[in-house]
Amino acid sequence: MTPEPLVRSWNEPFTDDLTSDLELALRIADAADAATMSRFDAADLSVETKADASPVTEADLAAERAIRELLASERPADGVFGEEYGTSGDASRQWIIDPIDGTANYLKGIPMWTTLIALAIDGVPRVGVASQPALGRRWWAATGLGAWTDGDSAGPRRLQVSNVSTVAESSISFQSISQWDEVGRADTLVRMSRAVWRDRGYGDTWPYMLLAEGRLEFVAEFGVKEYDIAALVPIITEAGGRFTDIDGNDSLSSRSSLATNGLLHHAFLDLVHDR
Repeated sequence: MTPEPLVRSWNEPFTDDLTSDLELALRIADAADAATMSRFDAADLSVETKADASPVTEADLAAERAIRELLASERPADGVFGEEYGTSGDASRQWIIDPIDGTANYLKGIPMWTTLIALAIDGVPRVGVASQPALGRRWWAATGLGAWTDGDSAGPRRLQVSNVSTVAESSISFQSISQWDEVGRADTLVRMSRAVWRDRGYGDTWPYMLLAEGRLEFVAEFGVKEYDIAALVPIITEAGGRFTDIDGNDSLSSRSSLATNGLLHHAFLDLVHDR
């Protein structure tokens, strides 16, 4: 874990041009995709267990190395915080990377996994790329440049969250029942499922992207690390949504996340906290 250099609102004014940083993030995603897809569903994939009992594959390590090599070449003054190789460099401009979000899916040959690349400036996630090469999907955003996806032949499409304005009409997603149960919130999840139109446990990165596309209104989970969520923040916010921790704070280090279409953020915070 690395501390956030400053605690700032994710919605405060920001006027820097992030075009070149976003272009670099997309090229980094290309390099990571090449590393991960070359070993995806390989019969001889090497898998080890880390100290926290989570799995890591040779592809996780290769992808993060590829990302770090590009950053060392093109942004040598920037810091890096990666899941597999830790923290290095200046945290005022810090690239936060998860080479494979959903390693358990990756090692089983399930295509629902994502490479996450973010740039945080003074602790605020400003650039985000979420790439799912096994499904041929990618989403990206930067502050002031909008949020986009390239999932069809028509070219990049700008993302916009839904305009659903009542909890009863909303569709929600969660990581897993056990995850909510582990933090003593299983009853909350059941109560929410009764209050909304539809609930599904899609899990990992995909539901956040569905929210950015206007297909869901709420996603929340627990036990998340900075590299699990940093890239998602600018994608959600540039699509018009809201992203906080479970208590409504702008934080990458609270180990929880709550993303909505913005219109329903306070309503879902009230529902989550039974108030």
